[in-house]
Amino acid sequence: MSTKTVASEVATEPSGAPRGKYPPGPNSGKRGKIGGQLGAVRRDPLGFFTHCARTYGDITAIRYFNFRSFYINNPEYIEDVLVNNARKFHKGPVLQANKGVFGEGLLTSEGNFWLRQRRLAQPAFHRARIAAYAETMVGYTERHLEMWHDGEERDIHEEMLRVTLQIVGKTLFDADVARDAQEVGKSLELLLELSADFARDILIPRWLPTPKNIRKARAIKKLDKIIYRIIEERRKSGRDAGDLLSMLLAARDEDGSRMTDKQLRDESITLFLAGHETTANTLSWTWWLLAQNPAAEKKLHAELDSVLGGRAPTLEDVAKLKYAENVLTESLRLYPPAWGLARLAIEEHEIAGYKVPKGTGISIAQWVMHRDPRWYEAPEEFRPERWEDGLAKRLPRFAYFPFGGGPRQCIGNTFALMEATLVLATIAQRYRFRLVEGHPVVPLASITLRPRHGIRAVLEARRLKSIHMASLPTEES
Repeated sequence: MSTKTVASEVATEPSGAPRGKYPPGPNSGKRGKIGGQLGAVRRDPLGFFTHCARTYGDITAIRYFNFRSFYINNPEYIEDVLVNNARKFHKGPVLQANKGVFGEGLLTSEGNFWLRQRRLAQPAFHRARIAAYAETMVGYTERHLEMWHDGEERDIHEEMLRVTLQIVGKTLFDADVARDAQEVGKSLELLLELSADFARDILIPRWLPTPKNIRKARAIKKLDKIIYRIIEERRKSGRDAGDLLSMLLAARDEDGSRMTDKQLRDESITLFLAGHETTANTLSWTWWLLAQNPAAEKKLHAELDSVLGGRAPTLEDVAKLKYAENVLTESLRLYPPAWGLARLAIEEHEIAGYKVPKGTGISIAQWVMHRDPRWYEAPEEFRPERWEDGLAKRLPRFAYFPFGGGPRQCIGNTFALMEATLVLATIAQRYRFRLVEGHPVVPLASITLRPRHGIRAVLEARRLKSIHMASLPTEES
């Protein structure tokens, strides 16, 4: 289907004042009077929001039981909510329902408490501090590759989770978490799987002893055990290990106060889950896209061979790997790890001429915006070259926003992009991936966007004249 044809199917907002009290939206009909559109969102949130944008335009009214939400799909409206009037909106009910996992971390906290925590955590993500982790990222990736062999079949998503788990364990906690990887991985898998059921999170209280709530509580307990153990060990030692936890432990507010163990736990688990899962997902989708686009894969390999010549990448190489940057940018466009976000109006507001009463939800989907033919030619196609002629500067501010935007933009986006680039370069020098025929690769829209059944692929070793190994971390480092 041509871009022109697709664009013609995208409804636009009617000019002038709105005719009704609410924006247009899906008619729930007789069967949907009680639950509204909750069932449709549960079954296929990506397809549902895509349908809303194509059918009803840039603003859609959606009802879930007695809760009303507006879905917005216009860069101007999104900027209005996330930036210009951010104080009028809090995080949405799904994240609030997951406070059992994230506590009062940066992902879920609000108001003055969030501002204090953000102020305390910000120095940990200073560019110079993040840059110091480059060697660790490459070293752990190289060490992981020692377990790979030409011709093996592996689950690429599972492999990326293992690599990023060890990296975040070292950079966040200065801990080699290989011994905990299986336990932590299973806990994360379960928590994110359960969090994919948005209706359940909102409608069923955390304290109700349902089988899923019990499983979720056990998974959280396992994660807490590891993180509290590390915090206790660090407090006793009193040493600055040069990691993110050291920065959080040392951080003082203007009144001289520091984070409690509970606050450290909440921030640590937020950074641990987000830093581990989102980067792994980005890399997994990138390998999947490259495996289906041999021309892009070949161009990436040519750049790596030219810039690196077989040696391990360094921080200084990141800026030189322009095509690798375009590959990741395009992967994040098509498969953003944060596929959507939500807000809750705490004050009355107005969007596109429609009144937004206090208590109304606002839904935004990067998945849909990033595939909008108004901004992207052939939006469903993987084309890293589209970013070569300054497209990013020509786009509206919120036509591309994989890390969110405004004051609540992801604090670790620089960390994630550097890690993704270095891991991509390290692995792509050594291997290419050939997808296993018949294995289903289906996006699962949980808190993050992950492949529901993993990504099965056969490893194919590349032949290079030389590979100079990075200084690998030892078990004691």
